[in-house]
Formats: sequence, C-alpha cells, structure tokens
Amino acid sequence: MIKPRSRRGGGRPTISDVARKAGVGAITVSRALREPERVSEELRRQIQAAVDELGYVPDPNARALASARAEVFGVLVPSLTNNVFAEVVRGIYDSLSASPFRIQLGNTHYSGLEEERLLQVFGSQRPAALIVAGIDQTPVSRKLLENAGCPVVQVMETGPDPVDMMVGFSHFDGGRTATEHLIEAGYRRIGFIGARMDPRSQRRLAGYRAAMEAAGLFDPRLVTTTPVPSSVSLGREMLRDALAKVPTLDGVFCNNDDIALGVLFECHRASIAVPKTIGIVGFNDLDMMQVAFPSITSIRTHRYEIGRRAVAMALAAIAGNRPEQRTVDLGFELKRRESTAR
Repeated sequence: MIKPRSRRGGGRPTISDVARKAGVGAITVSRALREPERVSEELRRQIQAAVDELGYVPDPNARALASARAEVFGVLVPSLTNNVFAEVVRGIYDSLSASPFRIQLGNTHYSGLEEERLLQVFGSQRPAALIVAGIDQTPVSRKLLENAGCPVVQVMETGPDPVDMMVGFSHFDGGRTATEHLIEAGYRRIGFIGARMDPRSQRRLAGYRAAMEAAGLFDPRLVTTTPVPSSVSLGREMLRDALAKVPTLDGVFCNNDDIALGVLFECHRASIAVPKTIGIVGFNDLDMMQVAFPSITSIRTHRYEIGRRAVAMALAAIAGNRPEQRTVDLGFELKRRESTAR
C-alpha cells in the first residue's frame, strides 16, 4: 500500500502534491505513472499536467533514506562532438578525477524536449549536483532544476535569473566586441554569418546588431543565417550567399570558428584578399584560428575554466559552503590576428 508523503519546507514535490494538484488520490497518480494503460486518456493528461507544473520526478529509491544521494554529477550539454563543449566537459572531468564523484553525461542535441527527458532521468537518480549548459531551459526543465534538491550550476552563459548558480560570460557582449573591433579596423559593410542559431548565437547576433546600429551601419541584408548545423564547408557556402546579397561586403563576424574558417577558405578560392578586401572575426578561438593562414581574429572563451569553476561551486555547496556570489562572469578575450590587420 502506498503511503502518501507531503512536501515539507518547499523540497522535492511528492506524489501527494501531484495528487492534490490533479484533484485525484495518490494511488491513482501512482497507477497512472506506473501503468498508464489502466487509466483513461483524459485522466492521464490531467495527471501529466500536474507533474509538469510541479516538476515532479518519480523516485525509484523512495523507500531508501530520504536524504540519500548518489555520488554522481549529472552533466547536460547540447553536443559531445563540438569542441566548445568538449573543453567544458574536460574541465569537469579533470576537477572531479580525484574525488569520489562519478559523472553521468547527457547530450540534449540542442533539444528542449530532450533536456526535459534527461533531467527527469537524472533527477530520479538523486544526483549530488547538476551542471547544465545554457540558461534557456523550458518551463518544465526549469521546474525540474528548481526541485532537484541538489546544487545546480548553469554554464557557458550569464543571466539575471540563475536557477541556483551560474558561471560563464555574455554572448551579447562578445558579439558586440567582435563587431566593434571590425569597425575600429576600418571595415564598414560588415556582415554577420551564423549557423544553427541556438540562443547563444542569437545573443551574439544581437550584440553585432547593437554595435552596427550604434555606428549607423546596420543593414538587414548584411545578416546571413541558417538553422543548419555549423561546418567549415557551410561557411564557404554562406559567404557566397552573403556576397550575392551585398557584393560590397568588406567584413564578416562569424558566430563560430568553423564558419570563420570556411569563410577564409572561400576567400582563398575566390581570390579575395584577407584582410585587405575582407576582414574576418570568429568566436570561441579554437586552436585552428592561430594556425590558419592568415591567422583569424576570434573571441576567446574560457571553456575549460568554466568547467572547473562549475565543479568548484557545486562542491562548495555540497560541503555547506554555498558561494555568496551566485553568478560568476569569467568574461572573454578578443584575440587580434592577421585576418583583421589591415
């Protein structure tokens, strides 16, 4: 027989909370979650709505000691092949290598729904901490994080409303700084070329637009974007598209380094002089930016340090020494190189 538990002190939502929200009994909620075929479709929807609103996660270890937690750090990133997030993950692994904690890694594939699903899985396993990339969680994911009952660190960005703690930098400021550098270098018909255009890239675009508008140079035809995932070959294609719209294009801010390298290759193919005819700026400053010819100016982000700092903040909170500074801005660096040295 199931004995309903009530939530105390604003902790994790219980099955009783879901039952009250849905207007049914706790046994009915339990049955709907374990054996959905035994309840009507309308009742299932009613109960699921309550589950989503409360951020309730069924706990397979509910019979165990309520305070028990697995020695696991749950880590959610949108890509495991993107070097940007690989560096963050490396920082996390290196920081936990000498600790008793293990890492459970999840790939959201840039999908809000997949992030919700993984958070439900991770939450049910009662992790010691959660490290999650980004600040653009869905309402369901946000509720799940708020009710996780463990330290939560959002990484790779900063924002005004952390779930718990966050460490990263401003993508808007990064985009604005990159564009202002091109303007200061004497470029005027400066395009933005961006692929995938996830929320972080959208904020880089907003920073670009702010700098261009402040200089009286913005023209919507200068913006070339696509939801297609980034690649070097895509960067080549997108520069061709950008030049077809604005043949006088003389500068390009790319939303990442893969696109910037593709732009450079297309300039070589089309005999467009860099930096004399077109200046190029990338974002993230991967190793290839330094060894390209000419070397490419880029915004350097401190990805490895972000991973290390996230672990340090979570470990401090686990030890009862929650950092007073909930948001840590590690900033970025503009690495000036040959691609903008007119």
